[in-house]
Amino acid sequence: MSRLPGITYCFQAHLPLDAVWQLRHDVLYPEKEVAFVHLKEDKNGLHFGISHAGRLVSAISVFEKDGTVQFRKLATDPSERGKGLASYLLQEVFDYAAEHGYSQVWCNARVNAVKLYEKFGMVPAGERWSANGYDYTIMKKMLA
Repeated sequence: MSRLPGITYCFQAHLPLDAVWQLRHDVLYPEKEVAFVHLKEDKNGLHFGISHAGRLVSAISVFEKDGTVQFRKLATDPSERGKGLASYLLQEVFDYAAEHGYSQVWCNARVNAVKLYEKFGMVPAGERWSANGYDYTIMKKMLA
């Protein structure tokens, strides 16, 4: 059990994909079919999450790519936002990457999430683009 501000949550480093996919769908693309949020890399990735009262409420997926770590599909149930859950998961990703000797952490960030990633020292690295109704930019952080 991990303690987060004021409430006890359970942090998990390996999540069942069905639960990850359902949360991604419900939070990120509820208008699409659940299969839309399946990634071909999912079976080879790490999936970190936080559960509360037996329900997955926040999750992030992590993939190794050419000596770097890419995180994807950070999703937090809207009823659980503002409690630091996404920040906790992001810190877990940065800690994992540093502990395993990766040189960089990066993501394709929705533009409306850039401020969150900047709090972790990430910087925009490239042009913006649009896909699936959202604007994106690459965010990166070099690790020592």
